[in-house]
Amino acid sequence: MSTQCISLIGMAGVGKSTIGHLLAQKLNKDFIDTDTLIEHKHQQKLQQLLEFHGYLKLRELEAECICTLAVNNSIIATGGSAVYSAKAISYLKTLGPVIFLDAKLSTITARVTNFASRGLACKPGQTLEDLYNERYPLYLASGDIHIICDNKSIGEICEKILSRCMDIKKT
Repeated sequence: MSTQCISLIGMAGVGKSTIGHLLAQKLNKDFIDTDTLIEHKHQQKLQQLLEFHGYLKLRELEAECICTLAVNNSIIATGGSAVYSAKAISYLKTLGPVIFLDAKLSTITARVTNFASRGLACKPGQTLEDLYNERYPLYLASGDIHIICDNKSIGEICEKILSRCMDIKKT
């Protein structure tokens, strides 16, 4: 896995950035957060982009950001809307395994206390539950590896990811 990337997908609040940072440290890889890249490129927070351009444009910016990544040996934490772009997911798969970090809706709801201001690319009036239900099948279909995160420490999740990635490498 020395030059391979690992991409993390999942709902807001599942821990993609936190887990990604720890994985990057453990594997001596760079850490990339596509939400941060989008904010830097456009000089605005995701919420501002969402309010000014709308949710479809924010999803487009996410896909564009992913498809133009020129990286190797990195852990990539994607925005939750990455799964709306088959092209973006296909590109991530060329870089290495795509990991679906899965948590129950109740866990996500407890963690995402700023739903209305977090910059989530969702339809106007859509609830967190609606968004979860809409995206869940997309995450299942997009991930090469499915990791259940409920009731696990960040360290345990990282170890599970490392173990599963080694299993893929052996086949």
